[in-house]
Amino acid sequence: MSVEVRDIIARDLRPVRPLWPPSRRAVVLIPIAVAIVIGVPALNFFRTDLDALGFFRAWGLSIAESASGLAIVALGLRESIPGRALTRRALVLASLIGLALPLVIYAVTTDTFTVGPRTWSVWRFGLACFRTSLFASAPILVVAAFLSGRALPIRPVMAGLLYGLGCGLVADAGLRLYCEFTTLPHMLLEHFSAVVVSMLAGAVMSSVIVQPGKKQ
Repeated sequence: MSVEVRDIIARDLRPVRPLWPPSRRAVVLIPIAVAIVIGVPALNFFRTDLDALGFFRAWGLSIAESASGLAIVALGLRESIPGRALTRRALVLASLIGLALPLVIYAVTTDTFTVGPRTWSVWRFGLACFRTSLFASAPILVVAAFLSGRALPIRPVMAGLLYGLGCGLVADAGLRLYCEFTTLPHMLLEHFSAVVVSMLAGAVMSSVIVQPGKKQ
């Protein structure tokens, strides 16, 4: 190696900040998650049947759903680190569990699927829930995408799918404390679909974001 090349390398060397482990970086998102879960119903209204649901089926399941969402975000942040990528089996399992979670919560908290739009053709009457969930997931999704991008993921789409899914679950945890509709068309088309769209949005953001050091 020539002296000139060594000088170029020496001038380019700069101190770097060590990358936090995925669990520690996910902790940064906890205040945002808390603000989302509480903020969605607070900015709209708390559903009137909270007393009938009881603490566990109302707040307890929302806390569990948002915590699960943060855990999946942490997996996405781990997937972002070269050399620490998840196995294909772990990716599929985490995705299936995350997608199944809101469906299970809908089932255990709904006694009768009778409140709200009852046919697939009137989905537009519940579109407010879809918009609310997507808007609520946006702040935590942006921060998760930034944290993921700093790690220079080798499989950015896989990382984005995971943290996007986790962010969608956090938003859904707040939405369910606000929305009183219980019909199956509404739950699938407005609630569950918002989680799926958040998941896809994470994949898109992760694939197009300009990664540090990849601007050439």
